[in-house]
Amino acid sequence: MSSRLIKDIPDEERPREKLGQFGAQALTDSEILAIFFSTGREGVSSIDLARELIHHFGSLKDLSRAESEDLQQIKGIGPAKAAQLLAVFEFGRRLARETFRATPISSPQDVYDLLGPEMRSLTQESVRVVLMNHRKELIRTAEIFLGTKSECFANPPEILRPAITNSASSMILVHNHPTGDPSPSSADIQATRRMNKACETVGIPLDDHVIIGCVTTACPDGYYSFRESGLL
Repeated sequence: MSSRLIKDIPDEERPREKLGQFGAQALTDSEILAIFFSTGREGVSSIDLARELIHHFGSLKDLSRAESEDLQQIKGIGPAKAAQLLAVFEFGRRLARETFRATPISSPQDVYDLLGPEMRSLTQESVRVVLMNHRKELIRTAEIFLGTKSECFANPPEILRPAITNSASSMILVHNHPTGDPSPSSADIQATRRMNKACETVGIPLDDHVIIGCVTTACPDGYYSFRESGLL
């Protein structure tokens, strides 16, 4: 791995100059991180520090779920740089949610775009609801349950509580499969049926139940939709 300092890199190859000339899309992942860092550590450029981070965690996805303490295990990443990274990834997640504040959520792909990048990287099962107004625009998302890989998710009253509190007109249930395959288990199917009946009782339609995972032959989009599969 190169250990050149930024000052040793030709102007046209430096991240900020490259961005100005060719746009942000021309930057590599490590170059984008280098811009946030601004500096590396003694003898190591910000670009090489960024490459080291990505290599250590394996991917941007895994890097995005790291805690501050994990990040600071890398020499050159102190509390300030760790805070910058945490803020950057949180900003991306909030930006994804903001997109749907004035745009109807009309498909499971929309749900995946909203929550997939975050939830597919989780090592625990997370159950969330997407709450919408009468125009199918996002009111908010709420996490109902965070558990281990083997635990089943929350019961209908717990799931319905934020929908009622926020006066949602409809909702979508979302959970992830930490093992990767988004195909539903028999427990997922039974839970969806119970949830749908509970929603009908209180008059808040369950528009869909989306399971987020990885791309598989059965689920080429990386998610499973109960609505698309005819189970809702």
